[in-house]
Amino acid sequence: MSKSCADCAFFEDHKTNSETVVAADDAGLCRFNPPVSQPEASSHGLWPVVKTDDWCGHFEEE
Repeated sequence: MSKSCADCAFFEDHKTNSETVVAADDAGLCRFNPPVSQPEASSHGLWPVVKTDDWCGHFEEE
């Protein structure tokens, strides 16, 4: 098995921060860390969008 985002337990495929379908079939959300905060206090945090073939040091098999 490759150690890429698509194979990670923390990868959520085909959803953006607004729960709509991602245009690219090879993208999803990384749910390992908390959402990234935004510049204004009233803005919502966003989950990082990653590609299925991306990777990081936090990989955990599904």
